[in-house]
Amino acid sequence: MIHIDHIHKKFGTHTVLNDISIKIEEGQIFGLLGQNGAGKTTLMKIMLGLLKADQGDVRILGESVRFGNTPTNQHVGYLPDVPSFYPYMTAYEYLLFCGEVTGLDKKVRVERAKRYLALVGLPFNRKRIGGFSRGMKQRLGIAQALIHQPKVLICDEPTSALDPVGRREMIEILQKIKHETTVIFSTHILSDAEKICDCVAFLHNGTFQLSGKVSDILKQHQKPILRVVVQQMADAEKLKPLLTNATQSGTTFTIPSTNLLATQQQIFEQCIQQQIAIQSIEIEQSTLEDVFLEVIQS
Repeated sequence: MIHIDHIHKKFGTHTVLNDISIKIEEGQIFGLLGQNGAGKTTLMKIMLGLLKADQGDVRILGESVRFGNTPTNQHVGYLPDVPSFYPYMTAYEYLLFCGEVTGLDKKVRVERAKRYLALVGLPFNRKRIGGFSRGMKQRLGIAQALIHQPKVLICDEPTSALDPVGRREMIEILQKIKHETTVIFSTHILSDAEKICDCVAFLHNGTFQLSGKVSDILKQHQKPILRVVVQQMADAEKLKPLLTNATQSGTTFTIPSTNLLATQQQIFEQCIQQQIAIQSIEIEQSTLEDVFLEVIQS
């Protein structure tokens, strides 16, 4: 479906993408993962012909994407991270307008507007878009991107600014449309990617550090880990220098281990010696987020 071949991109002296190559198969939800500023949006804009690569080629359905001259976009729907609309329109009016712009027959655009508003949970909504919440705008953005029934849907951080309910709704929508379009889903929220993505690629320092099926990546990198939570930040500061292989997030430490018993004994001994109060300690299997942290810190 999509072939990204040796893409390079610099802004001044800063290399954002350094020899990026990957193939995305039809019918997948593909996760483009990375920290903020990793280059995910830059790569997506190159795929859309909105930004020119310094080197390399992107092909969609076998046809090369060309900067500023993008017939390939007839096959692509796009949801930017902050979608913009005409605030005085209703969602239905806006989708009819989008359908007209893309050249759809009136009967077809009416039918599709109703269908996709129902899909995203906005049927019969008469409120002006200017009064929509962020989550409602994201859902309308999905409907707009689907109105011409593209072969590929590109979503740039669609869940990043949403509350937990909005994130869940967006994930459910993407799961529903998987059967009719290939979805490219960029995010720095790894738990969202783990829930819905078939394949992912970790973008870090301008290159794909790891890519493949989510199930294969987790199987390959799966290892038992300990999650230790201490009661106060003061305790965390005392424990941090004692756990050289741990990842810290606030008062929580994530510790990979091949010998759980020995690791637990070591932690308990150190906490007793330093008078550190443990709130909880749990044994878990590593998640996609754990794998990503391991990759970028290695």
